[in-house]
Amino acid sequence: EHSVALPANWTVGEDVIIPSAVSDADAKVKFGEFEAVLPYVRTAKLPQ
Repeated sequence: EHSVALPANWTVGEDVIIPSAVSDADAKVKFGEFEAVLPYVRTAKLPQ
């Protein structure tokens, strides 16, 4: 539904990982603000 990746130990409320297949422009539309930890690792809050 949200095009995100989750680590095995993810819990509700933690940031999610935005896959590299999602462009920065699409990520901004879907998630608003996100953090680019590395060019290929971006995290964001899960939309409600």
